[in-house]
Amino acid sequence: MEFDNYFDKEFELRYFEMNKLGLATPTIILGLLEETAADHCYSINHGLFDLVKQNVGWVLFSGIFKMDRYPNYKEKITIRTWLSNYSSIKGYRENIIFDENQNIIGSAKGLWVFFDIEKRKPIPIFNEIKEKWSYFDKEAITANIKNKIAAIEFPDFTEKFRVHRFDTDMNKHVNNIRYLQWVIESIPEEIVNNHFLHIIDGRFIAEAKYGDTVLSLTEKLAIENSFSHTIKIEGSNKICATAKTFWKAY
Repeated sequence: MEFDNYFDKEFELRYFEMNKLGLATPTIILGLLEETAADHCYSINHGLFDLVKQNVGWVLFSGIFKMDRYPNYKEKITIRTWLSNYSSIKGYRENIIFDENQNIIGSAKGLWVFFDIEKRKPIPIFNEIKEKWSYFDKEAITANIKNKIAAIEFPDFTEKFRVHRFDTDMNKHVNNIRYLQWVIESIPEEIVNNHFLHIIDGRFIAEAKYGDTVLSLTEKLAIENSFSHTIKIEGSNKICATAKTFWKAY
């Protein structure tokens, strides 16, 4: 694939970003994807901290993330990101992860919405952002991330978490990385110990807030090593997120 209108950022994987096998964790990779997106914003003089001073920001509504392998300690990777399409209030961000030899080891796509933090609703993207963010109409990963993922009614596994202050971000809602952690925590230990997260496909439906108690519900699917997930508020029918994961043996 020939590229145009993209933004690259290089990372060297650090010790505290590793699991016990010396490989980067899924939550770390998601964090690096978010860091790359934040730097892309900063490169056009619309950094996230500048936006939040205006009570606006970007919120992830849905996304898919696929890793063929996770980088090792001290390995250098490059994340390439670009906008494949956007409308008045939202845009699709594409990502490809390269190793030092320019081999593709991962890819991701996210649907991000421009958001009024105080009013908690989407707003039109600033014209100056659209003017500086020309797009490139190629996909990093082919997937329809607008399709609904049904919530679980009868989970095989359940974990419970309380939303603490450090779980929330500058947009005053639970960070996307925390949802991924909650999903992984509800996966059986024998899967997590012997497999890596190959694909996660997720939808963000409603906000969890500071002080809420959330339930992470997981159901085994017919396909081996694949699961369906629901994050909901305890004691209510409020669904915060749904997802599907597929795990591969090391």
